[in-house]
Amino acid sequence: MIFSSAVFLFAYLPVVFLGYYAIPKKYALVFLFLMNLVFYGWGEPVYVLLMLVSIALNYGSALLISHSKKKKPVLVASVTANLALIGYFKYAGFFAATVSGIFAAIGGAWGVPTPGLAGLSGVPVTSGLAGPLSGFTAPSLPIGISFYTFQAMSYVVDAYRGNIGAERNILKFGTYISLFPQLNAGPIVRYAEISGQIGKREARLDDVYEGLRRFICGLSKKLLLANPMGQAWGAFAASPGQNGVVGAWVGLLAYAFHIYFDFSGYTDMAVGLGRMLGFRFPENFNYPYVSKSITEFWRRWHMTLSGWFRDYVYIPLGGSRRGAARNVFNLFAVWLLTGLWHGASWNFVLWGLYFAVLLAVERAFLLRAFDRLRLPTVLRRMYAFALVVVGWGLFAITDLSKTFVYATELFGAPATAALSPSALRYAAAFLPMIVLCVLAATPLPKRFWSSLTMGGHRYRTAEVAGVLVMLFLCLAAITAGGYNPFIYFRF
Repeated sequence: MIFSSAVFLFAYLPVVFLGYYAIPKKYALVFLFLMNLVFYGWGEPVYVLLMLVSIALNYGSALLISHSKKKKPVLVASVTANLALIGYFKYAGFFAATVSGIFAAIGGAWGVPTPGLAGLSGVPVTSGLAGPLSGFTAPSLPIGISFYTFQAMSYVVDAYRGNIGAERNILKFGTYISLFPQLNAGPIVRYAEISGQIGKREARLDDVYEGLRRFICGLSKKLLLANPMGQAWGAFAASPGQNGVVGAWVGLLAYAFHIYFDFSGYTDMAVGLGRMLGFRFPENFNYPYVSKSITEFWRRWHMTLSGWFRDYVYIPLGGSRRGAARNVFNLFAVWLLTGLWHGASWNFVLWGLYFAVLLAVERAFLLRAFDRLRLPTVLRRMYAFALVVVGWGLFAITDLSKTFVYATELFGAPATAALSPSALRYAAAFLPMIVLCVLAATPLPKRFWSSLTMGGHRYRTAEVAGVLVMLFLCLAAITAGGYNPFIYFRF
């Protein structure tokens, strides 16, 4: 576990910012690197060693590539080592559970007794494994390993392609990998995007204000919108088969807003903190729930991950240049990997394949059909949003047996439970919050906010007052709620 919200806000951040700008400039980078390690190692110090190994591995790989005539073997070795690290810590338990499931099935078919299997549909099992893997214990998952490993691999690949030069200063590279604002849940930043900013320590007063405003905005998304929607989803998810059709849909709608405001809130906080330190991180969200297709949705949601898979997997596989059949294969390969990136569980595999099918259908004919029919924008947005919400059901429920129960309820089975009075009452209680989330997920609040900043000193004062009110509400929520982990910390 990393810092609690209160410790992070009132202890860690003041120390970082005061120290970073107060100490002599030549020591600022050392200070920031060390504070990054403090942030990451607060809960599990042993995994700081893993991060240092990753830094040394990828720093050395890029240098070898820059000096070697045979660059490809170095690249292959580096990528393999990175995948081995993430594979062991993230997928060892999943692999063990899958293999044990096969042995259990074979043993059952042949009448051979095997140890009990804890299950293949949820979190990777660590005990009760069958066959030769009995007794295997899966390692705990280091926070943010998927994010910083992908950053490290992109750096080495870009050095191999000649897009960037290999960084000679290991402190600069180490700071890039360990940079605390976006370390645990992105956005995924490429070295070329911030290499010129590391160590410069340049932030004007306007940058500090804009960064602080963006940080408070993200904190408000997390505490005032995501957390209540998470509570609503938790209540509906705890009783699959008892919610009725309306309750099932309201539950998934709550989860859709929960994950959006949780993840985009973290991104806003990261971008804001980065700007206060003099960094400009890429944006990660662009109002995805106003999309008119699934294709557009994935151009607006988690944009840095989508861009990563496009540039380092999809295009190298051939993209759309090798015919329709190969394009479909490449699409499914990318989305299988995207699902697995999110988690070592079969529900994430199905979630990835679900979107692969939708994207393939849209590319094949559906989007052209929408254009020919001149389908109204509102209907296209309803179509995209409904399919995304259904997809979140696969994402949120790791136990596939419960996923099936929830899905049947979602579409009207069993008929006797079509309307659950208790679920309806609970849904009605959260209706005002859901309406607020619908509005907040559109560009309308940003347009209103922009109108304040363009209206002169009086309106700028109103903006500052609004930021202070949000901060006060967030502090009240922190006091009442305690620790508030982000969803994407587990990926």
